[in-house]
Amino acid sequence: MRPHLATTAPLLTVAVLALTGCGLGAGSAPSAVQINVTRDFGAKVLRRTDAPKVRGQETVMSLLIRNNAVSTRYGGGFVQSIDGVSGGQEAGRPIDWFYYVNGLEARRGAAATTVHPGDHIWWDRHNWSQTENVPAVVGSFPEPFLNGIDGKRLPVRVECAALGGACRTVAARLRAQGVPAGVAAIGAGGAPQTLRVVVGPWAKVQGDLGTETILRGPRASGVYARFAKDGRTLTLLDQDGRPTRTLVSGAGLIAATRHAEDAPVWVVTGTDGSGVDLAARAFGVQALQNRFALAVTAAGAVPLPEEGS
Repeated sequence: MRPHLATTAPLLTVAVLALTGCGLGAGSAPSAVQINVTRDFGAKVLRRTDAPKVRGQETVMSLLIRNNAVSTRYGGGFVQSIDGVSGGQEAGRPIDWFYYVNGLEARRGAAATTVHPGDHIWWDRHNWSQTENVPAVVGSFPEPFLNGIDGKRLPVRVECAALGGACRTVAARLRAQGVPAGVAAIGAGGAPQTLRVVVGPWAKVQGDLGTETILRGPRASGVYARFAKDGRTLTLLDQDGRPTRTLVSGAGLIAATRHAEDAPVWVVTGTDGSGVDLAARAFGVQALQNRFALAVTAAGAVPLPEEGS
């Protein structure tokens, strides 16, 4: 049970409005909003609504109820089921619904979160036995770079271990999505509310304060993969945190994480230069859609967590 999603005082008040389907009432209806409903860390799409019904100013909860069949608990602040698919226990594992707005995990209940124009709202039902906190995901790309956080667009900077092809590819992919991205060396400094994409081999980027938690696995970072300390191997994990395989040369990773209230940090990295190049080439909507994180090899992309045997 995750009662922290439902027990804040504002949440219970707004939840009453959400359950009536009225949203927040006055205010402009948010435009260009998407609702994505998946399960198992994005492995299966249950429903995607690119033009949901909106009525005035909406919360994430009211918008979900207006467009899907929803049951709730804890006074309406906790989603129990969407379109008949429920949380609870499955094969002895805790399974529940989590939501992300523009690739960021919710810090408040859905009934207390206002929907802004352009928001990509993603509900996923998954196993949280390893961690109930996955602070950032990559599967809503080009968000949060395009429309930002809480309705505010943030500056974007690509930080590179070397100004080579991988760095140029990542910057070009962002600009192709209409995102003006600056380019700088790793550790250039800047405000905590700058969206950073760190590009380079893990051995060169692991000292960055925004990426170092990946070394400690999903409980620390929300990323179901772990590099060796020297950066030469990348171990992929399943939803239970068990290693599925260890990749060596030519392995890449695209992931995102977040510390406290700072903007999320994305990393396009790998065991070596070849792995970074593969990850940079995969940095785009087609490869990242509905992925929590993505490992990349010469044989293809591997969604994370990896499906266990």
